[in-house]
Amino acid sequence: MPEGHSIHRLALRHAACFAGDKVQAASPQGRFAEGAARISGTLLESAEAYGKHLLHHYADEQTLHVHLGLYGKFTEGEGEPPAPVGQVRLRLASDRYWVDLRGPTACELLTPGEVSALRARLGPDPLRDDADPERAYGRISRSATPLGALLLDQSVVAGTGLIFVTESLFRAGLPPTLPGRALTRDGWEALWADLVTLMGIALERGRIDTVRDVHLPEAMGRPPRVDRHGGEVYVYRRPGAPCHVCGTPVSRGDLAARNFYWCPTCQPRRP
Repeated sequence: MPEGHSIHRLALRHAACFAGDKVQAASPQGRFAEGAARISGTLLESAEAYGKHLLHHYADEQTLHVHLGLYGKFTEGEGEPPAPVGQVRLRLASDRYWVDLRGPTACELLTPGEVSALRARLGPDPLRDDADPERAYGRISRSATPLGALLLDQSVVAGTGLIFVTESLFRAGLPPTLPGRALTRDGWEALWADLVTLMGIALERGRIDTVRDVHLPEAMGRPPRVDRHGGEVYVYRRPGAPCHVCGTPVSRGDLAARNFYWCPTCQPRRP
C-alpha cells in the first residue's frame, strides 16, 4: 500500500494538471458511473491528501475521495486519452491531461459532512501544516499497545506505513514493542519531528530514504540497496543483514499482523 508521501505527490500532480479546469469524468468499468456523471464537466477547485486518502474538491461542494489500498493505481498521460484498457474505475480528462484509476479500495463522492467525518477519524498527518501531534500523543501516552502498532494505526497517525514506522523507530533507538505509555513526551516530540523530516524528503524525492549521510553506500563503501521500493534504509526488509550502525544482524518478527524489522542492539528492549 502506498505510504502517505505518495498520496501527497498525487494530490500535487493532480492539482497541477487539473485545478481550475472543468474536468470530464467517466467510469469505463461502470462501477463509478453515477459519481463520474455528477462531477463530469465540473470545475476542479483543489486537490489534497490527508494521510493515505486523496481528495479532489469540485464546485458545488462535491468531493471525490480515493483510497488506493493495496491494489489501486493511477496512470496518466498528456493530450487525447487512449482507449481504456482493463478495469478503469475512473477516467479524468481535460484538454491537456488525463488520468486513469484502477483497483482502488474506495472511489466515492463525499458531502462536506462526510469529508469532516473522514478527517475526524484520522490522526494527524506529518505532511500537513494543520497537523496536531499532541492529539496523537494523547492516544499513545494512554495505551499499552506496542508503539509500532500504534504508529501504523491511521487513527493515531495518518500516512505512516511500515517503512516510515520501522525506520523512524530505528533512528529513535526505540523498540517497536515498547508500550505507547512508556514513550516520554520528549521522545514523542523527537519521533514526530523525524517523521516530518523523513516524509518530507520522500515527498520531494519520490522515494523513501532514511539513512543518514554517514551511513550511505559511498560513505561506508558498501553496495547500494537493490529493492523494488528503492531508497536507502536501515532495517526495513533487511532481516539477517548487518545493521549499518553496529553490525548486529537485523531482526524480523510479527507485530500488528505485519513483518516488523529492528536492530536488537540499537533498539534494545526496555525493562
